[in-house]
Amino acid sequence: MGGILNDICSPDDIKKLSINELEELAAEIRAFLIDNVSKTGGHLASNLGVVELTLALHSVFNTPDDKIIWDVGHQSYVHKIITGRKDKFGTLRQLDGISGFPKVDESEHDSFNTGHSSTSISAALGIAKARDIKKEKYSVIAVIGDGALTGGMAFEALNDAGRSPNNLIVILNDNEMSISKNVGGLSKYLSKIRTEPFYFKVKEDLDIILSKIPAIGKSAAKALGRVKGSVKYMIMPGIFFEELGFKYFGPIDGHDLAELNKVLSRAKTMKGPILLHVCTQKGKGYTFAEESPHLYHGISPFEIETGEVLSTGGPSYSNIFGNELINLAQNDEKIVAITAAMPNGTGLEQFSKKFNDRFFDVGIAEQHAVTFAAGLARNGLKPVFAVYSSFLQRSYDQLLHDVALQNLHVVFGVDRAGIVGDDGETHQGLYDLSFLSHIPNFTVMAPCDYEEMRKMLKFAFCEHNGPVAIRYPRGKGQECLLEGDEVKLGQGLLCKEGNDLTFLSIGTMFETALKVTEELTKLGVSVELINARFVKPLDVKLIVNSVMKTKRMITLEDNTITGGFGSSVLEMINQRGINVKSRLFGFPDQPIIHGSKNELFKKYKLDADSLVGEVLKMFKKK
Repeated sequence: MGGILNDICSPDDIKKLSINELEELAAEIRAFLIDNVSKTGGHLASNLGVVELTLALHSVFNTPDDKIIWDVGHQSYVHKIITGRKDKFGTLRQLDGISGFPKVDESEHDSFNTGHSSTSISAALGIAKARDIKKEKYSVIAVIGDGALTGGMAFEALNDAGRSPNNLIVILNDNEMSISKNVGGLSKYLSKIRTEPFYFKVKEDLDIILSKIPAIGKSAAKALGRVKGSVKYMIMPGIFFEELGFKYFGPIDGHDLAELNKVLSRAKTMKGPILLHVCTQKGKGYTFAEESPHLYHGISPFEIETGEVLSTGGPSYSNIFGNELINLAQNDEKIVAITAAMPNGTGLEQFSKKFNDRFFDVGIAEQHAVTFAAGLARNGLKPVFAVYSSFLQRSYDQLLHDVALQNLHVVFGVDRAGIVGDDGETHQGLYDLSFLSHIPNFTVMAPCDYEEMRKMLKFAFCEHNGPVAIRYPRGKGQECLLEGDEVKLGQGLLCKEGNDLTFLSIGTMFETALKVTEELTKLGVSVELINARFVKPLDVKLIVNSVMKTKRMITLEDNTITGGFGSSVLEMINQRGINVKSRLFGFPDQPIIHGSKNELFKKYKLDADSLVGEVLKMFKKK
């Protein structure tokens, strides 16, 4: 690190620089980002795209007094570099290091915690209204991407903010991408605006021009009103936002620092809600990210010169899911697939190419996706919604009201379930077992390996009828940990018989359970090991017979203990009046920080060595 960046320790240092110096700094920041993210992994393409915008924001506004709310927040790396966290950037997304998202307890310059899409305008409007009630004076700015704007919550907030008198600036960072290429009517509308030759048009400008047209009499005045309305719709970009109540500026070149500073300075002095439409290039400054921004949205450590990811080969659970779905769909024309802007991340890219007319990308709209799936199922199709666990929780009401209460046959591929790791508490998939298992009519299962996942998908589409969720983790797994029968509703697998302890494991934690069982056996503990397969319905007969024999039970899950798999088992045996000595192993009822999966399992004593020690305490052995 060197040059101008070496002297940047706070936003005040930015304000001293000329436009030429800011442009030089932008180049240095891009090199800094590429170098650091190549080592730690992280969200690269989005941050490369907002370098000039972030510099302009900190040139014009004064954080922490002024509040910048970054939608999703994965594009806040440049903001972090400028606001005193440059020297800690090598710890990005590492255990005890800085987060990959804004965190209010990490810096006073982070005004709101974000990690999910489409929340920034709502939060910014709340902050602005609180400011005015308290008679305080500062600017509030929401930075939201065009992908995030496809989320329904963003439109709810725009509708509310547009009729509000409060001063609020919304910056629409338009790069034509979310994670994958944006889809839908809004994307087409913004694309049309980008091609317009008119810049920096606002409602008042047009009104001034049209007011100069001479008018004679009342009828002419009415006609003029109609003409003004028609002209605005014909030539004015952003009329949609104007009609909602925003003053619209744009489209603006998001890489032109002089123009950005000019427009932001103007917006800062204006009253009421303002929307700045800024066009940027995702991945700018790094050829590989420019050409394939979706691959560099969230990327593992990589080789800078070649762009190649530094990781071992082999398929992931997402790949296995996507491939098996294609196999099933070839023999069943009723199978259709849905994604919420993540065809790549959820393993559906190849399905979308092979069965284009049976694939639906609905944008970042999980609530819509679930009810859309319900409509497909109601009319006789077999929809599967592939979605990250932490994003599925955004559609809880639709899961209950639109799918479960009608007992519709919708399959949910719950990806990134359990510990996700580096992205931290907003992305950990630790709650799906809890919020799915108490919904009526839902069947919930989790495979321990790839082969079991294939069997569960076959069961979900070919044998089952009703809502069913299959949850699986991020990354790679084992092909086949154990031989087992075909999946049947509510049946687990007895993998090893024993007399001292019943060990119930769900999902991919079974690999750890095998290691723990092996070590306990060496230490003289006779373990009865069960791969539960189902969280709902539980294999009541298998579990009850086992715990009645051993009188001791432990459960292991990659989920919060509260309301999870172990809680369901404990509730079931309690209702039958069975008393056993038990321990539930899972994650505690608290936010789980960022760090590698192995580090987090060890931190929360869910690694094999820690579990052996904890289990031995049940036998009063050291």
